[in-house]
Amino acid sequence: MEDPKFISDFISKDFSTPYGNPSSQLILGSIAKIPVAILSRHGLNHSINPTNVNYRANIWALKEVGCTHILATTACGSLRKRITPGQFIFPDQFIDHTTKRINTFFDDSEVQHISMGEPFNAEIRFCLVDACNTLGFQHHNGGTIITIEGPRFSTKAESMMFRSWGCDIINMSTVPEIVLARELGIEYQTIAMSTDYDCWHESEEEVTMEMIYAVMGKNVNNLKKLIEQVVPLISKQNKDKN
Repeated sequence: MEDPKFISDFISKDFSTPYGNPSSQLILGSIAKIPVAILSRHGLNHSINPTNVNYRANIWALKEVGCTHILATTACGSLRKRITPGQFIFPDQFIDHTTKRINTFFDDSEVQHISMGEPFNAEIRFCLVDACNTLGFQHHNGGTIITIEGPRFSTKAESMMFRSWGCDIINMSTVPEIVLARELGIEYQTIAMSTDYDCWHESEEEVTMEMIYAVMGKNVNNLKKLIEQVVPLISKQNKDKN
């Protein structure tokens, strides 16, 4: 997703925020004449590990540039046999298993309590399902994603525990992004791509970064096609609602 050539009239722009600099320049352009912004969460060439991502600066910069919706792409491990590598998953719930991250903009005297009963945006999710049906992409509508601290992968005992909790997929980035987006009033939906079976699956190899990159490399064009297809659907839905 670091290659911006699938969006039109793009420019790269530096941003600074009250929380420091975001992970990368913002790439500003359009899809079907709809303004969009791209930010590389882990920096260019995946140079920032999940714990060290400046999540507050990233979300703040997207808000400042006028973003109202976030499509958060992420690689994930599958905790269910039915979710096979290469498939898309659009979760509707999360479990936070991080330990070191600041997950609020209100960590001084101005305490804010936000509702997270339904953390992801159902309307975006329905648009993603429609887009996948049109494109013929295999996908799963709903599911629970667990975010771990990383950068290490899970032990087999942890992986089995997460399965027993009812988790379907696992990643290292959804939290605190989704919480910070909610605090700033930005609608958020994860587009997860299954790349492996974590380490619970007895008949599969233990997960490696090489395995993840191989699956992502095969599917990056599908991800771009999905985003190109879904952005106009989200824009139309938003206009109809307003």
